[in-house]
Amino acid sequence: MLLIAIMVGTLLAGIGSVWLAAALSFGALARYTQHMLSLAAGALMATAFMHLLPEAFESQAGAHDLFLTLLLGLVFFFLLDKAELWHHGHEHHHDGAHPPQPHHVQGHHHTHTHAHPHPAPLGSWAIVTGDSVHCFGDGILIASAFMADMRLGVMAALAVLAHEVPHHMGDLMVLRAGANNRRMALVKVSLAGAVTSLGGLAGFWLVDLLRDYLPYFLVVASSSFVYVALADLIPQLQKRLSLRETLAQIAWLGVGMAMVSLLSGVAHGH
Repeated sequence: MLLIAIMVGTLLAGIGSVWLAAALSFGALARYTQHMLSLAAGALMATAFMHLLPEAFESQAGAHDLFLTLLLGLVFFFLLDKAELWHHGHEHHHDGAHPPQPHHVQGHHHTHTHAHPHPAPLGSWAIVTGDSVHCFGDGILIASAFMADMRLGVMAALAVLAHEVPHHMGDLMVLRAGANNRRMALVKVSLAGAVTSLGGLAGFWLVDLLRDYLPYFLVVASSSFVYVALADLIPQLQKRLSLRETLAQIAWLGVGMAMVSLLSGVAHGH
């Protein structure tokens, strides 16, 4: 019965949050793309700096080891993007195209040459990998809560669901920007969300062993969110805009941060 409750809770939190984010991103709010980019950037940074990293540093793990993990995580996701860009360039430069201007000429984002000069979306690998790590950690947390108390487990699952929605919206925006394919973006993020259940299983069987490694899972997830926000989302917002549009960007950035901060505070309260 406990294992069934953990599976239901992790699936609800992992997959449910993705589909709720998709409904918001591709439905009523889909036309407000720039606003959603600002909101997603704020949510990702707030998640990393106000939720995941503080949670990791409250553990018994050493600060030096955690900062080293954060640094290595940022470098890792940078190298993943380098590999993706190299692969893309290898496919498109057989014909002797001029090397100084490959990204503007052959990139997917013809209308965003000033803001985002990359042929493929930075962070597409980073966001899926980081989300999978984060969701695995969420699964362990949910399993631990259920094993402590059934009601606490339900609250933890609902808190994770609500907390995941803002940055799943960011994930979908990043992935859709590359392929312009809603279905593939939804499939990729849903697969990452499903990893929550794997974390729940691991937490059920190995909760005592894995608890020592949870801070490192949290820091790796943080590094992915910081990287994606600063390397992909923020550059797309760095355009010459009117004062009104600039204030709107800042406001939505603040909304993303406030959403995560509020939900994080509720989760910590419980």
